[in-house]
Amino acid sequence: MARRTRVLSALALAAAAALVPVQATAQQPAHQRQAPPGTPCSAPVKPASQMTVESCDSPDRIVEKAANIVPTPGQLAWQQREVTAFTHFGMNTFTDREWGSGTEDEKLFAPKAIDADQWMRAYKAAGVEQVMLTAKHHDGFVLYPSRYTDHSVALSPGSPDVVAAYVKAARKAGLKVGLYLSPSDGAELPHAWHAQWVDRIREKQAEGKPLSLPERMALEDGDRAPAGEGRFGNGSPVTERTIPTLVPGDDRAAAVRSGKLPAFRVKADDYDTYYLNQLYELFTQYGPIEELWLDGANPWSGSGITQKYDVKQWFDMVKALSPNTVVFQGPQGVRWVGNESGVARETEWSVTPHTTDPWTGLGSLPNDSTDPDIGSRAKLLDPSVNYLQWYPAEADVSIRPGWFHHPDQKPKTPAQLMNLYEKSVGRNASLLLNVPPDKDGRIDDADVAALTAFGSDVRRIYGTDVRKQGPAPYTFDRIAVREDIRHGQRVEKFAVEARVGGSWQRIAEGTTIGHRRILSLATPVTATSVRVKVLESRATPHLGATTLHLSTTR
Repeated sequence: MARRTRVLSALALAAAAALVPVQATAQQPAHQRQAPPGTPCSAPVKPASQMTVESCDSPDRIVEKAANIVPTPGQLAWQQREVTAFTHFGMNTFTDREWGSGTEDEKLFAPKAIDADQWMRAYKAAGVEQVMLTAKHHDGFVLYPSRYTDHSVALSPGSPDVVAAYVKAARKAGLKVGLYLSPSDGAELPHAWHAQWVDRIREKQAEGKPLSLPERMALEDGDRAPAGEGRFGNGSPVTERTIPTLVPGDDRAAAVRSGKLPAFRVKADDYDTYYLNQLYELFTQYGPIEELWLDGANPWSGSGITQKYDVKQWFDMVKALSPNTVVFQGPQGVRWVGNESGVARETEWSVTPHTTDPWTGLGSLPNDSTDPDIGSRAKLLDPSVNYLQWYPAEADVSIRPGWFHHPDQKPKTPAQLMNLYEKSVGRNASLLLNVPPDKDGRIDDADVAALTAFGSDVRRIYGTDVRKQGPAPYTFDRIAVREDIRHGQRVEKFAVEARVGGSWQRIAEGTTIGHRRILSLATPVTATSVRVKVLESRATPHLGATTLHLSTTR
């Protein structure tokens, strides 16, 4: 089970050299023991996005399986869209909150306009390739006129369908689209429970005890009842239901009867039925949807109420409606990087081990996703591991201190954004950068300026390899190394050497590579050649193009 060492990939930097992928070679790992013929562990390991770890698998076979976990077509396309703009816009924008209570009056949502085209111009200036809107945050307020709740834009001034405007503007701008639909829903808290909870919060406050953020918001809204129908955690029975659940006068009835629109038979309680119906609306009315974001927050679990989700039915329906959609926290989807700072690990694996079937839970990592190590050999070989899957990281962060727009907050500087880019995209993750519109329905001028300068810097530094700017020798202080992840992620340790003044010098090293690894040098290097040495790998490494960049102007 020894790691493969000193596998060499050389990239000569001659002036006329073409930018072609570089492939390193190594022998495949040998099994420590042979499985008996006819057992699951005797068959050849074939590439797949998810595999089961069998009880008869040797340690070497488990590592071989990990080396052959590959992305789905949807995941591969997602990883090539390196930066996504997040759009937190909703009731909280108008109440100056981060988390709402679910009791807010729908008329409070009153933007002067919704200039979604301006949003897209600002996002594109930063170089994003995908955008994602909070169609429903934890307060349960829905940014499209859903058939299944009154707590939506349908009762807001002008009844603006924000989701429709957003998707139309994104497609017009040539951007892929993601939608965030919070599983937790304050508007659907049972009314009797909520009234008792508010009384307990008042008692807690009177005793001088600290209040959580959800408790403070509920107390601010006093005795207002949740705006929905009390479906979240109400203990309703699980029965057979049909999705879509047609409502009186439903304009989809004929299409469902004819089979033009699909229908699904599920076993669900009241809230899961509600959630499935909203997923159905989004995918059939606003698709295609490239990413579905399922937040794992549950603001009320510590107060005695929670909702057990049957997520497999969610995943199954999404798969049927849109096979290439990647689901945040979903099977063969994408995962949280482990912080809200936009920073990935120095060693970031897209192949992760799981104790439970990824189709049966949100996330389902055996260790907390904030752990510094989630994909090493030690983690793969833990006796509790039963599944392996391709599960790349998404690094979320807001351009402002809050996720929703607050007039007193300022955006990050272009330099700060560049630092985040290099520590997310440059560490085998996608950057999910939140830029929230204000009450007027526009991206603030300060945010636009920061995004524009950031995008310009990314294009200036990473838009061109320095080798295309003139003859050797080349001066650079950034090295971008890639694996061809169509073959999986295999490199465990590598080094970069440069030929300086006629001799080879090691100038950088790292652990994982993945889709892209950016190595920053303390000072610029001038060299005639550069080579990448793969020092440890789980199987034959497949490298993509290695490129050189200069962050400073000369």
